[in-house]
Amino acid sequence: MPDIVGVRFKMAGKVYYFDPAGIELKVYDHVVVQTARGVELGQVTIAPKQILAADITAELKSIVRKATEEDLKRAQDYAAKENFALTECNKIVLRMNLPMKLVIAEYNLDGSRLTFYFTADERVDFRELVRELTSFFKSRIELRQIGPRDQAKMIGGMGRCGRLLCCSSYLTEFNPVSIKMAKEQDLPLDPMKISGVCGRLQCCLAYESSMYHDIKAEMPKRGQRVSTPSGDGWITGIYPLKESVMVDLDSQTRAEFPVAQIKVIDAPVVIPPKITETTHLGDTATDHKPVMNAPPPAAPVNQPETPAGAVIEKSVVIKPPVALEIKPNALPPAVVAPAAPLHNQATPENLPPTIPTEAPKLEEKPQA
Repeated sequence: MPDIVGVRFKMAGKVYYFDPAGIELKVYDHVVVQTARGVELGQVTIAPKQILAADITAELKSIVRKATEEDLKRAQDYAAKENFALTECNKIVLRMNLPMKLVIAEYNLDGSRLTFYFTADERVDFRELVRELTSFFKSRIELRQIGPRDQAKMIGGMGRCGRLLCCSSYLTEFNPVSIKMAKEQDLPLDPMKISGVCGRLQCCLAYESSMYHDIKAEMPKRGQRVSTPSGDGWITGIYPLKESVMVDLDSQTRAEFPVAQIKVIDAPVVIPPKITETTHLGDTATDHKPVMNAPPPAAPVNQPETPAGAVIEKSVVIKPPVALEIKPNALPPAVVAPAAPLHNQATPENLPPTIPTEAPKLEEKPQA
């Protein structure tokens, strides 16, 4: 059986397997290996072990040697030049007005290859950029476009939980994450609350997804009719971590019960209907409030059950206020009298008779 050894080139990076070539190695040892990018410096994460030949799908490359002090010093020197290379490349990108954002720059162990990682919203033609970078750094230049998740993994940062990002601390690969996982855990579907620093769904949504799926598979469903120690009712809420359910009882009360204390009644699953309130024009309904998402009451024996998803309209009929009778004599004549038509000009002929048409004449007193 052949021997293999696991080597990692970056923190939380993918593990690659090599042939130890008879070199005594242990975990955390630094080794020099030959890869597609040239000579690389890696660290042993899996000690040499034997595996079946059928498990090897490709030819294994051999470990070149165990890293020496000179190899470690050379790696540190080139790592110090990466910030300078990133700055100079960014200047050239701005001068060429290319729609790309540089992330990091990496040298291999002997400095023969310089790799730039960048992000872009569209495809970028960087052929002219590669020619200018090659003449400036005197090395083979490679440009790699990455996505938002890889960018967060390379740069690092703090998550919403206050800890280091999972992708930059221990995740070696990205597993698919879907919005269905958030729904299954009853999390808010606000993108600001379930997205990470990369702008994608948080990787931690997949950590407990299988556990929620297994627990909910053994629990009753929302909308089922159950029997509880306090009476029958309908399930309106499910709490997988506490293994309990919220039940709206027929006695118009709501209570939480452990799953072990309830029994499902053989009845079809009914989605609790929405109860709305309809108020007629002229009504002043202030004491009647609609009950939202209330469970349907137990259907009588001689009456058909309410169909699933039905909307029950609760009509509140309130008597209109009684009109007060106003006597004409109770108000001044000018107020009771009807107003003249708007399209006609007021004349003495169309004015009400209660208003005098002309001023009274004053009688002259004879002089003494």
